[in-house]
Amino acid sequence: MLKQIRRAAVLGSGVMGATIAGHLANVGIPTLLLDIVPRELTEQEKKAGLTLQDQTVRNRIASIGAKRLLKEKPAPLYTPEVLNLIEVGNLEDDLSKLSEVDWVIEVVVENLAIKQALFANIEKHWKPGILVTSNTSGISLHEMVKDRSEEFRQHFFGTHFFNPPRYLHLLEVIPTKWSNPELVSFMKAFAEKRLGKGVVLAKDTPNFIANRIGTYGLQVTLQAMEELGLGPDEVDTVTGRAMGRPKSATFRTLDLVGLDTYIHVTKNVADQAQDEEDRETFAVPKLLSEMVSKGWLGAKSGQGFYLKQKGSKGSTILALDPETMEYREQRKLKAPSLDLSKRAKTLPDQLKALVYAEDKAGKLAWTITKKVLLYSAKKLEEIADSIQSVDEAMKWGFNWELGPFETWDAIGVTNSVAKMKSEGETIPAWVEEMLAGGNETFYQLGDGIVKQFGITGKWSNVEEPKEKISLSRLKEQGKLIKGNKGASLIDLGDGIAALEFHSLKQAIGADVIQMMQYAMKEVETNYRGLVIGNQAPNFCVGANLMLMLMEAQDHNWPELDFMVRQFQQTMGALRTVNVPVVAAPFQLALGGGVEVCLPADRIQASSETYMGLVEVGVGLIPGGGGTKEMLRRITEKKGSTDGFSLQPLVNQAFQTIAQATVSTSGVQARELGFLRAEDGITANPNFLIYDAKKVAIQMAELGYQSPGARKIPVMGETGFNVLRFAAYDFLQSGYISEHDYKIATKLAYVLSGGDLPEGTLVDEQYLLDLEREAFLSLIGEPKTQQRMQYMLAKGKPLRN
Repeated sequence: MLKQIRRAAVLGSGVMGATIAGHLANVGIPTLLLDIVPRELTEQEKKAGLTLQDQTVRNRIASIGAKRLLKEKPAPLYTPEVLNLIEVGNLEDDLSKLSEVDWVIEVVVENLAIKQALFANIEKHWKPGILVTSNTSGISLHEMVKDRSEEFRQHFFGTHFFNPPRYLHLLEVIPTKWSNPELVSFMKAFAEKRLGKGVVLAKDTPNFIANRIGTYGLQVTLQAMEELGLGPDEVDTVTGRAMGRPKSATFRTLDLVGLDTYIHVTKNVADQAQDEEDRETFAVPKLLSEMVSKGWLGAKSGQGFYLKQKGSKGSTILALDPETMEYREQRKLKAPSLDLSKRAKTLPDQLKALVYAEDKAGKLAWTITKKVLLYSAKKLEEIADSIQSVDEAMKWGFNWELGPFETWDAIGVTNSVAKMKSEGETIPAWVEEMLAGGNETFYQLGDGIVKQFGITGKWSNVEEPKEKISLSRLKEQGKLIKGNKGASLIDLGDGIAALEFHSLKQAIGADVIQMMQYAMKEVETNYRGLVIGNQAPNFCVGANLMLMLMEAQDHNWPELDFMVRQFQQTMGALRTVNVPVVAAPFQLALGGGVEVCLPADRIQASSETYMGLVEVGVGLIPGGGGTKEMLRRITEKKGSTDGFSLQPLVNQAFQTIAQATVSTSGVQARELGFLRAEDGITANPNFLIYDAKKVAIQMAELGYQSPGARKIPVMGETGFNVLRFAAYDFLQSGYISEHDYKIATKLAYVLSGGDLPEGTLVDEQYLLDLEREAFLSLIGEPKTQQRMQYMLAKGKPLRN
């Protein structure tokens, strides 16, 4: 039985094949990428004197697919160096290499005959124990391998990645009737832990779960748009954030996917559907057919439901008028229900404000929601084993905040079913039985256990991996130690506590600092470790910029000085707590968010962590110990200072901070110096708190001792001049402004340790004082205040 996957092969180097190979390489799996052999030479190959027999020509298609990974956005690779783990080849010369891998993934064209022929060739080189899977988006898996040997079929099932594989959490695993259950279980665990995926088991039906429900939802949205006489931009006003869906809503998303791709997915259901209703529902809408015939495919063709048009005043985005088939200025749908939903404090209240309203936005939201809920319930038994699978598929594959059955609970099952019946809808029998039994929700929480109602009429526990820790669930179970408006301290069990930020955008203010100080005292007395993390959209966007700007504009310098000193002292205390502290950053960890992480004994970062000391973008330098901590890490990295210069590493840190560089992944955060070699990276964001807790336990069990204070060697005046002159060259070349140069000079002064001889040993407080003085002097500058104000208003930096 297979125990691990050390090498993999991906057959097909199109967009999906190449990006799947890229993600396997991201997590350290050497991957063979194969594609067909070209039948003709390119003009460039002819000029180079190559023939169709040359290996570079024969591998050309796979090679192009691999190289494309360096250009695509969003970046499929954690870092460009990841590409070195991908070996290219072709499907004629290199199939024998499949015997050397542990997992083969088929990602060729969606044609059953071609797939059947490929699996026949794969089996010629296949060895027992090698997993073989297909990334098909809906072709019958049983039909693909019906003529293969029994042993081969036992090792075969579907693994449907969502595009882009690096970023979309969902992986649908689709067993066939022949698949070995142990291998399916192995893949589920492997994909969750190593690939970072949320795995849902689906049935071998057209488009599986997510695309089946998602395309149905889009079809009924198109129908509702026509019935209500709306435009795509007006529909998107309702079907995005207002309904707990992505900002791209319906038609922006469709443009990104591509109308031709969407039509293929829709036709797949229509062609394979077992009942007439599905065949009618999934028929290609006339509007889409007309758009495709015009070549309006969406983003890849430059126009679809939206058109970006350049003018004298810059670019504007126009929206398609479905009636005239011409583009016009965008307009947002305005309705009282939308205004009411915006004021709602919770998503359930937000949804109820919309779907029960009688205005045009309400009618649109209700029509779409009603049909998707009823369809999900009607098709449940056909496509999945549980409501949990459907909900997770839609949340992980389409980025919905709530799945269909969670949405039904949110708007009220009893009230919504009554409304559906009043409109003549037929309610699936199992939903009627649930209500008749006195159950008013699909999910129930009791004694910390979540239960789900099934189509058999029985309740079962919602199954979740032990590595998935829910901080909100722990608080519901009475594990809150103490909390305030900005942060909470939660008992994770096993002697470990978690400090959770839940202020607006997880920004650091006085309430967060207060809880940090309480947490440090509490864990020293009653716990053996502390994890700093949360489960909000981002880890921490930094300090409360608005508060600091207001104090600066009021010339309240004593208060600002106190705020910065308090932050510095709290971060310094964090490093000397007598229990291990593990920071668990993910997504955005900016400015003060990084400064919270740097003093921790360990960082367990998500693979999708975007870290950066970005204060320069608002005219400041790090003021909470960020520059000091970067310098400390540099000197620790080099150990003794005898026999070498710190200058190259200080230059690198200066460049990173001065350019406000933000890592594009957890891996790159290590390259930039925010993570150390001993810090960990977690692929699955749902497992991050668990992994951080495990690190804290391990450190405690090994007899943790708090690091003592030590002196830090600095470059002094020599290093300062090197950095200052480099910044001056940028100023003279026109790359930076006078104010940029002023900021860079102050940053250089702090990083070099001021006017001291090279090699002088200084204590940390000396560096903190330099940092604070520079921070306070810059925040008093009118141009810095302009930058801060612009960032708060526009969300992007101002160059002045």
